[in-house]
Amino acid sequence: MNADATTESAGTPDLLMPQALLSRTAERLAAQYRGIVSEQTVERVVFESYTALRRTSRIHTHLVTLTGRFAAERLAALAQSTGATTTTVPEVLFICVHNAGRSQMAAALLTHHAAGRVHVRSAGSLPAADINPIVERAMAEIGLDLAAEFPKPLTDDVVAAADVVISMGCGDACPIYPGKRYLDWQVADPDNHPIETVRLIRDDLNYRVRNLLVELLPATT
Repeated sequence: MNADATTESAGTPDLLMPQALLSRTAERLAAQYRGIVSEQTVERVVFESYTALRRTSRIHTHLVTLTGRFAAERLAALAQSTGATTTTVPEVLFICVHNAGRSQMAAALLTHHAAGRVHVRSAGSLPAADINPIVERAMAEIGLDLAAEFPKPLTDDVVAAADVVISMGCGDACPIYPGKRYLDWQVADPDNHPIETVRLIRDDLNYRVRNLLVELLPATT
């Protein structure tokens, strides 16, 4: 294991080694988005993403890896929202407060049912440190694994890229962009509830998601 990886896994406060890792992440993403997003923008998004995740995430051993995933998602959204790239499928963004329960369940359910015909993102206005373990359990019961997911902060770029923005209790945190469809789903928060209640919330979301899919893809569902 190299010194950079050792420092990250140890979780030390020394910013020099994480900075080196983040610079490498930025270089990789800059190469991927060459001609689409400027190198300066890529670097800014990577370091901003790291800072945002570091405030909340308990997963310090893989924080740079999560930063790369989060930054890549934001850069893809930025490229779409500015017209630098195009997509042929609807873009849906689910938002709740912590991105640890409702929005994660809804995103996983829509991704599953859409089977590639819709692109889905989720975010939180005040993201939690990790996903609610009872939510993970309830989703695993129906064959959907949330183990690789993590709470993500809400950013303007993912909102700007969405065709449909669905809020579940995040209040006025979501920026408003013209030409988008905004929905407010009144869904109970699974936080601090037993598995029996979380199953009901999951099933409610599943019903809503399936209806949404019919609206988004009426000719193919």
